[in-house]
Amino acid sequence: MSFSRYAAVVGGVVGGALVLCLGLPSLEGTAREAAALGAVLAGLNSLAAYGLALWASTRSTVAFIRAVLGGMIARLALVLGAVVVAVLGFDLPRVPLAVSLLASFAVLLVFEISVLHRTTGRAVAAR
Repeated sequence: MSFSRYAAVVGGVVGGALVLCLGLPSLEGTAREAAALGAVLAGLNSLAAYGLALWASTRSTVAFIRAVLGGMIARLALVLGAVVVAVLGFDLPRVPLAVSLLASFAVLLVFEISVLHRTTGRAVAAR
């Protein structure tokens, strides 16, 4: 799957999560902002992961491992930093942010793994 198609699906998932977050009557004020931020962070994380996997797929095995593992550490650090800034710097509520981030991340991770599995499976079958 091309990066643009992957980004379109991720955008749809994040957009759906944003509609859900912003439309829930139980979320008010900064809780809506926190939930929306969680969905956006998960989407950006997913795009970065897929982009790195696509870039590394044409490289050597060592470069692939470095890109994927190093990228994972860097992405986790960036997401953690964004959450810390959001909670401590902007005083956003922790629970809506965490629930939205984790739920969106889980959905996007399942999608990412299925896309990568199909792509890898085709490449192995072609050999």
